Amino acid sequence: MTQGHTDAPQVRCTEHEAQANLLAVLRLCATGKPRCSEKTRRPGTATVAAVGEVLDGGDFYPHEAIAGFAWPMLLQAGGLSELTGGRLTPTVRGRAALTRPPHLTLAQLWQRWLNSSLLDEFSRVEEIKGQRAANVLTAVKPRRKLVGQAVAGLAPGVWTSVDGLFTDMRAAGLDPAVHRNERALWKLYLEDPRYGSLGYDGHHGWSLLQGRYTLAVLFEYAATLGLIDVEYVPAPGARDDYRHNWGGDYLDRLSRYDGLAAVRLNPLGAYAVGLTSDYTPAPIAAPAVLKGRVTVLANFDVVALDGLPSADTLLLDGFADRKSDRVWTLTTASLLNALDRGHALDELRGYLEQAATYPLPQTVSTLLDDTVRRAGRLRDTGQIHLIECADEALAALIVSDRRLRAMCTRLGERHLAVSPDLLPRFRKAALALGYPLA
Repeated sequence: MTQGHTDAPQVRCTEHEAQANLLAVLRLCATGKPRCSEKTRRPGTATVAAVGEVLDGGDFYPHEAIAGFAWPMLLQAGGLSELTGGRLTPTVRGRAALTRPPHLTLAQLWQRWLNSSLLDEFSRVEEIKGQRAANVLTAVKPRRKLVGQAVAGLAPGVWTSVDGLFTDMRAAGLDPAVHRNERALWKLYLEDPRYGSLGYDGHHGWSLLQGRYTLAVLFEYAATLGLIDVEYVPAPGARDDYRHNWGGDYLDRLSRYDGLAAVRLNPLGAYAVGLTSDYTPAPIAAPAVLKGRVTVLANFDVVALDGLPSADTLLLDGFADRKSDRVWTLTTASLLNALDRGHALDELRGYLEQAATYPLPQTVSTLLDDTVRRAGRLRDTGQIHLIECADEALAALIVSDRRLRAMCTRLGERHLAVSPDLLPRFRKAALALGYPLA
């Protein structure tokens, strides 16, 4: 049940900003600064703040982490980032996502999130206690998929109030129950486990439990990924469905998601849930990267006289040496170092061509082309086992054997290279030839 709110609703059209945010957060991960708990894989407070700073338009609320918390979880669930010593770094798939159309990646992230067990969104409704007790909560994946079905059932381009969505879900039999059974309800509570238990009659309404879970999935994940546009107000005082519960009077909100008032499935969302086979973006007032943000000079300097958003700064820091707050210099060394860290020069070139006031100077184009030519000339083909033969004759015998010659490469007079996956077969064939491998 929604309570009257004095603040004017805020409307956030998420489709285009989510595509910019995906790239911004991946670039942030490339710096190695974001950290997550290796046990829970949740981002730390500093990481949530750092993510919030690079988001286009910031988080939904200035002092409440929603998208700032969601992005590290989504990237991990989608295989775009991984924890290395507690630091969140891009995977090969994550680096590739920097140069592919973002809408493809966002759609895949939604599907991967629906099938992920990385986090139970209901755990983010911290005011409802007792969730960690044994045999209380239902399995998260089946529950989340029901909300996914509700998202897929939204009419594209039409605003739906969250209370109206709750009604539609109940009518359709989409019941993302968070409690296993009636006994489990008694273990969930507000403030006090005895007096504030949700097991009492009339104290565990649909909007209180299933509704709060649905709000969490919609606001923190579907909206963050740009699938739904949202209308919302500040969470305190937005809903009053918990007020009659013991302990409810002590709370000004039950969850950080209480302010979500209405949702609208946008073109990206329609594509992500399979309602359309092609993605046609909604009109946008201005391009994602404004022309004239930077000036690229023939001496390889990139100048941003009016400053840059955090996401753009991260990109330039990844490819160029910073000379001052608003000047970067492209060098062969800086570009090669970027390639060594897994960046793709297409990402830099695409940005400069969009953001630069004038076409790229010939000197800069030549530098980029020359660096691209160098890339790939030297390749790491993986580890090998170096097999040493007692003499040149034995090496010649092995490479001429019909079974062994396909498993090894001769290096010099007495050495053979064998890949790790072929070593067991090589060992067996060498033994059959009469030469056990020491």
